[in-house]
Amino acid sequence: MTTTSLAVLVPLLPFLGAVAGLLLGRTAPGFVRPLAVLPPLASLVIAVLVAVRQGGDQAVSAATELTPTGSVPIELALYIDGFAALVAVLVGVVATCVQIYSTGYLQDDPRYPSYAALVSLFTSAMLLVVYSGDLIVLLVGWEVMGICSYFLVGHYWETPEARAASIKAFLVTKLGDVPFLIGLFALATDAGSFRITTVLGTVASGGLHHPTLIALLLLAGVAGKSAQFPLHTWLPDAMAGPTPVSALIHAATMVAAGVYFVARLLPVFQASSAAMTVLAVMAAVTMAGSALAALAQDDIKRVLAYSTIGQLGYMTGALAVGDRGAAVFHLLAHGAFKALLFLAAGVIIHASGTNSLAVMSRMKDLRTRVPDAYWTMTVALLALAAIPPFSGFFSKEAVLGAAEHVATGHTEQAPGAAGWIVLVAGLITAVLTAAYATRLWLLAFRGRGTEAPDHGRQPLTMTAVLWVLAVPSLAFGLLYGPLPDWFDGRDLTPVLTTSVLGTGLALVGGLVTYGAWRQTTVLAARVPLGAVAAHPGRDAGQVEAEAIASHAPAFGDVAYVPDPADPGRLLLGPLHRHAAVGFHLDAVYTVLFVRPVQAAASLVRFLDREVVDTYVRAAGALPRWLGAAVRRAQTGNVQTYVSALLAGTVVLVVAALLVATGA
Repeated sequence: MTTTSLAVLVPLLPFLGAVAGLLLGRTAPGFVRPLAVLPPLASLVIAVLVAVRQGGDQAVSAATELTPTGSVPIELALYIDGFAALVAVLVGVVATCVQIYSTGYLQDDPRYPSYAALVSLFTSAMLLVVYSGDLIVLLVGWEVMGICSYFLVGHYWETPEARAASIKAFLVTKLGDVPFLIGLFALATDAGSFRITTVLGTVASGGLHHPTLIALLLLAGVAGKSAQFPLHTWLPDAMAGPTPVSALIHAATMVAAGVYFVARLLPVFQASSAAMTVLAVMAAVTMAGSALAALAQDDIKRVLAYSTIGQLGYMTGALAVGDRGAAVFHLLAHGAFKALLFLAAGVIIHASGTNSLAVMSRMKDLRTRVPDAYWTMTVALLALAAIPPFSGFFSKEAVLGAAEHVATGHTEQAPGAAGWIVLVAGLITAVLTAAYATRLWLLAFRGRGTEAPDHGRQPLTMTAVLWVLAVPSLAFGLLYGPLPDWFDGRDLTPVLTTSVLGTGLALVGGLVTYGAWRQTTVLAARVPLGAVAAHPGRDAGQVEAEAIASHAPAFGDVAYVPDPADPGRLLLGPLHRHAAVGFHLDAVYTVLFVRPVQAAASLVRFLDREVVDTYVRAAGALPRWLGAAVRRAQTGNVQTYVSALLAGTVVLVVAALLVATGA
């Protein structure tokens, strides 16, 4: 079987699994779980085979005209280079793990059949984006992912949070998709084709007439899909969906699609220095801002959501300095450890019964309740913090090394300013990333207070998947030696300067956070338990002062206060309350967009009801009144009719006499 034929099966199998799952979900529920797991598993095996055959050599390319258009042709095309081959394997691994995990996580959910089918469709759409060699076919997968995310984020539609989150995710991403679509058409017009190879050839020959405009239009769509500033606000709210969905969206689909798209069409963006600088600024703001927000979140899933936004900022930063090899390398490493983080978080939430880190911090021995999640999440957090030899160190170092080369003028594949912006922001974010990773670990696993609830062992389908994902989270980065064949020959060996700086700053961030946690924990222990119970959530110093002043007795128990025992509050100081709400971007968007739209809608509704409907009601009222008058004359009384007849006759006789007399 040819490589092309095998590649067609990779997105096709999950699609067929989704269709079969929807058709058989009610009539044959026993087939739902096999149909959920086996198609993505088979797709993964085939994707690995395609990657082995491709081997990082010449790209596999094939196309057939989909339909005659009379102008720019639309082709059903495949274009599989080293990037596509590896990303498809990542999608297959994460999707299979998510489906297996979901069989335990949602085992009693009545809507599991539709959920599993949508996850398979989501997977198929992402694989179509990865393998597509035509921009319109890629757009189809791009939009199918959007609608799948709407349904999956809103899976728990009974809750207002899930409904609002699904609508927000759909609207914000669609807001970016409008300029994205315009940019695709403009790009195809300049190139004379939607075929990716043709577009890249046009760029190489200098045939793009409006490179800056096209690049900026495309970046709007990328910012929406990959949750980059300023269109990132939908992603933290999307945590209202099931945790396995969060793992899929954050690790291997949806948000990875935008980064992958820029990597595939990077020469288009490199044709404009202005676009590359804008990309660098967007990446820098996204990295630093999201890391600060993550340090202030209480919901464990929102911490990980802001973490994803920041790590995507690293990827776009690598693209901003013209190194797509580093960007995709970090995409792959991040996909493994972020999927592990979310799935481990799901186990912790399942065991503790809460998403709140403040509540978890008051549970002792939670780590003994979930040993699999404890050890695997520790591995994933070390990878996230870029501590060697975990995978995140090598991939993040590749990004920082690429930025350093551009900033110091060793390479000229991007503006030097872009290199400095990405490098400085990346180093600052390294400190903050280690800080919020350490904070999450301490609050979740080093809590003090009451015994953590014991719900028994988690399902094997949930815990086994964690260990599967722990392997690439630990060891994937060590493959940087053989990987360059799949990355345009890019040398991924760590650079000494940025390695020392990045690791040193990460260690500083972790140690400072640990010191802050120790300080706040001691302070919390000094507060009398009665005072804390009477004033939950109050500032520790204020509560302690009031307790001492009132001579409130201590009951001998250690009072672990949620707010003051949070090292993030101490580290951020007055910035904490702003970071906790995402620096009020939602409030800004409400003022700038939501309220004007609501006001316009209210005006339109008023005009429709009070003006347009007035004419419509008047047009109906006149015949109604005439009909009522005629109806009053039709009484059905014979005497009335005879009287009217006689009266009419008299009137006619009188009129005739008057006429005759006048004559």
